[in-house]
Amino acid sequence: MGANRAHRLDVRDGMKEISGQHISEPGLVVLDITAANEDTLRLVVAQLEERWATSGLAPVRRVPGRAGVTSRVYADIRRTGDQDV
Repeated sequence: MGANRAHRLDVRDGMKEISGQHISEPGLVVLDITAANEDTLRLVVAQLEERWATSGLAPVRRVPGRAGVTSRVYADIRRTGDQDV
């Protein structure tokens, strides 16, 4: 897997399990995003919101012993961000 392997957060990191409902249809995704700081994290989520319908930024988490901050976003990539939910 090597250096490009994505880091997966688990329940011990404060993230809840991804349920089948969250990804029950093609086009529904769950994104766990880690960034150097909250400003970067908010910028990334704002960019995602312009492209897709998203849940917005969930609470930002800091995991002891790990660099950066993490948050989870639920998105429907079938709809653009400017469509009504």
